[in-house]
Amino acid sequence: MSRLTVGVDVGGTFTDLFVLDEAQGQAAIVKVPSTRGQEAVGFMQGMNQLTLNGQAASMSSVASIVHGTTVGTNALLERKVGRTGLITTRGFRDVLEMRRRDRPQTWGLRGDFVPIIERALRLEVDERVLADGTVHTPVDTARVEQAARELLSQGCEAICLFFINGFANSINEQKALAVVRAIWPNAFVTAATEVLPEIREFERASTAALNASLQPVVGRYLSQLHSQLIDEGFAGDLLIVQSNGGVMSRETAAQLPVRTALSGPAAGVIACAAIATAAGHANVITGDIGGTSFDVSLVAGGEAALAAQTSIEFGLVVRSPMIQIETIGAGGGSIAQVDVSGMLQIGPQSAGSNPGPACYGRGNDRPTVTDANLVLGRINASRPLGGSALGQLNVELATQAIATYVAEPLGLDVLSAAEAILTVANAKMAGAMRLVSIERGHDPRHFAYMPFGGGGGLHVCAMMREVGVGTGLVPRYPGVTSALGCVIADMRHDTVQTINQALSGVDFEALQHTLKQLRQQCQARLDSAGVAFASVREEITFDMLYLGQTHTVQVPLQSAELSAAAVQAAFEAAYQQAFGRTLKGLLIKVMNVRYSLIGVRPKFDLSVLAPDSTATPSPLGAQPVYFQGQWLQAQRLERLSLPVGFEVQGPAIFEQADTTVWLEPGYNARVDALGNLLLSPHETHA
Repeated sequence: MSRLTVGVDVGGTFTDLFVLDEAQGQAAIVKVPSTRGQEAVGFMQGMNQLTLNGQAASMSSVASIVHGTTVGTNALLERKVGRTGLITTRGFRDVLEMRRRDRPQTWGLRGDFVPIIERALRLEVDERVLADGTVHTPVDTARVEQAARELLSQGCEAICLFFINGFANSINEQKALAVVRAIWPNAFVTAATEVLPEIREFERASTAALNASLQPVVGRYLSQLHSQLIDEGFAGDLLIVQSNGGVMSRETAAQLPVRTALSGPAAGVIACAAIATAAGHANVITGDIGGTSFDVSLVAGGEAALAAQTSIEFGLVVRSPMIQIETIGAGGGSIAQVDVSGMLQIGPQSAGSNPGPACYGRGNDRPTVTDANLVLGRINASRPLGGSALGQLNVELATQAIATYVAEPLGLDVLSAAEAILTVANAKMAGAMRLVSIERGHDPRHFAYMPFGGGGGLHVCAMMREVGVGTGLVPRYPGVTSALGCVIADMRHDTVQTINQALSGVDFEALQHTLKQLRQQCQARLDSAGVAFASVREEITFDMLYLGQTHTVQVPLQSAELSAAAVQAAFEAAYQQAFGRTLKGLLIKVMNVRYSLIGVRPKFDLSVLAPDSTATPSPLGAQPVYFQGQWLQAQRLERLSLPVGFEVQGPAIFEQADTTVWLEPGYNARVDALGNLLLSPHETHA
């Protein structure tokens, strides 16, 4: 067997694998339930089920594994992180708590926030660097050592160093780092300027503190996983997907786990961008419906949008380049309930994979979105996601759950209650789609909607109708799209350096030297992975603003363009595009320069996903589906048996191992050359 590339996405409900044998032009998928708290177990179960062309794939035949993971995200959300201490400049121990004087509810006076590091574990030392980089007070290394030993005595397993103005000159922080590493019993040591050497103390402190608290969790997980893979005969590369859509080495991920905060969803967006562009749709809105959440993003011109920072939840801010993704609690396992005001709510609580929806028969008696789809006939009870791993779904248990918790409280029959659950869920998801499109100046009518995840295909027509998107594009393997994205993703490393100067005062010769240093840092990260690249490219972006402003505009540039006139022209063009005008006469400032180095991995031909040229449709009979108050007979089709060019009108159900696609009445579906399903309303179908 040829050398294989395997993408693995560990989600909250399922662990998905995409297996590629590019030499033979073959691909396969595996979907198994996740094991929360023991994610490596589900990972290894999936690896042991790898088959291609009917033959089991040995671990020794795997050249590389690219892994997208929610281990870090879940640890932060559940506050199951390593006990962490903080050593900081005297007077700044409460930066994590003060934040930006924001609050959980904008218009409310109630709410609380618990920092990731408790106050008793935040210790102060004497040191001071001024904003211009001048060392006003050298660091008291004796006090640093004393503080570190005190934190050890209080049971800390990780430690974070954060000194004010360290971005301007990190010498005090580096001296303290050397002292701490000499006595700290493990590698779980984080210096803020090594994670984020950027101005603004709260964002730097928060990102560094979250990184430190995740090091024990993610570091041990990756170490154990790698050991298990080696024991099974794996001798290839284990790479980890970052939130920016690139990948990094296992060692880098263990050092910088905060960069995996949106690892899995980011991989899915990367896959969607590649598939959609190949299918002739450069502009798409992506929607990942998993077991716990709905993650939506926007791809314009074939490129996913990057954000400078995000919040995992209120107050847990991560400032690191990442794909812009909006997440709401509206997945297949999201629980439906009637609140005290008599309103039907969906999520954010989720049944996850264990116990899972009521129809799984594992002890949960609360109704979920999946239960509603099952009761309405849109899911075949004998073909649950993951195949035989879940067995038969129990329609009676799903019906009872909906009757007890939704139908009876609202005075509805079960079928109307099930439709109400989907109506509310669809409305929530449509709102998220509008947020990334209309509210950011994009007309959704100029975009295709690309659903993926295990539940994406069940809601595709509803999303098209609710948001006004004219085309739906369902990839060939929607349920494992994030795993596919792991295989597609390039290796990428980002770094930043604060400039904080007026444009007229920037020394561009010195700036070129700074960029050279940043490139060397990123190149060292690429080299450490030991991966061969088809090419290497760089991206340079300035954070700029007018004097007196707080928020910056990102200005992309080429290194050859680095002159005051070229940078000013680029800034004014970016500002004009963002706000429709420029502010002539105001002083322009350069806050930060961001440097990214991308190692472009060899791309496989997406035609590997195309249907076999000899494929013939495999009708599976008809299935009754309840839709808009009446029963319909929907034809069932084996999705992967459909040849290129096959067309069908709704109502129809497409079944495959990793998902189900529900084609509503009034919509058409056609199989394109890559095996995607292209959906459109009857009246616009060409």
